[in-house]
Amino acid sequence: MSVMKRKAVLQKSQIRWKRKVLVALLAAFCLASLALMETQYSRVVSLASLRHRFVLKPKIAFLFIARNRLPLDMVWDAFLKVDWGEASMIEAERILLKHALTDPLNERFVFVSDSCIPLYNFSYTYDYIMSTSTSFVDSFADTKEGRYNPKMDPTIPVYNWRKGSQWVVLTRKHAEVIVNDTTVFPMFQQHCKRRSLPEFWRDRPFPVDPAKEHNCIPDEHYVQTLLAQEGLEGELTRRSLTYSAWDLSASKDRERRGWHPVTYKFSDATPELIQSIKDIDNIHYETEDRREWCSSKGKPSPCFLFARKFTRPAAIHLLNLSILGARPGAKSES
Repeated sequence: MSVMKRKAVLQKSQIRWKRKVLVALLAAFCLASLALMETQYSRVVSLASLRHRFVLKPKIAFLFIARNRLPLDMVWDAFLKVDWGEASMIEAERILLKHALTDPLNERFVFVSDSCIPLYNFSYTYDYIMSTSTSFVDSFADTKEGRYNPKMDPTIPVYNWRKGSQWVVLTRKHAEVIVNDTTVFPMFQQHCKRRSLPEFWRDRPFPVDPAKEHNCIPDEHYVQTLLAQEGLEGELTRRSLTYSAWDLSASKDRERRGWHPVTYKFSDATPELIQSIKDIDNIHYETEDRREWCSSKGKPSPCFLFARKFTRPAAIHLLNLSILGARPGAKSES
């Protein structure tokens, strides 16, 4: 073979070798790029999973009805770490709900007062509320004369008239019903008005004059009556999750015998008091001869997650005793 032919064969061999090296390098680069892409994709998926788990978790909106500041803010700060709002009565409740509904992750809406305290920690409270698809609405037939105004009929018939605590826990569906209501709310504005009562009115008979305006307390009737009117009572757990002490018959303290429930002061704030509230497992409604046995996740449970009315010194005392925030079964110690 001539020298020229040998050079040509050698050049072709070198070219083939270079091509193989180039192909190998390209393949290695592609594999490395693919591996990098898979790693980045895994990180993205992992981040998305974390966001779904921790950021997109359904939330509970706590809606505070307060005259001004929150006197028990240090208790709720420990429980929630949130900002505060203020308002009053049913129009304010609708405004609060409207704003809370702008967050699509809010699936429960809890009304609490400026004197409420949480009885358990956040995780137990969250699980309790979210474990059912119902709203918690204290609602019963109101047979007391003077509350229902016949002028509401036929828009609101008397058989749909309900009474209960304003401290409700609502599902998103029921919150939207309240915000979008254009029928019951205007009737309440016209015909449901609170009549002022004299101080210590329980100490003396209060004259009833049928000719005078009916004593309708809007916040004790509106949500309950609206949901009954809309045929939604089958979607309710008909009890409140907030405890109030209304039995004042044994109280000799004139200061505590007014229109509002008992206010707990520093001296009242004891482990025994909190435990006695936590031990309540049923509620009796006389007007309907109905007893609600409290349950969560199909098992007997405490009836109340919150309690009122506590003064700031009482709440600070309970916080210092570290008896708020325990799970059920953890007994308070003196």
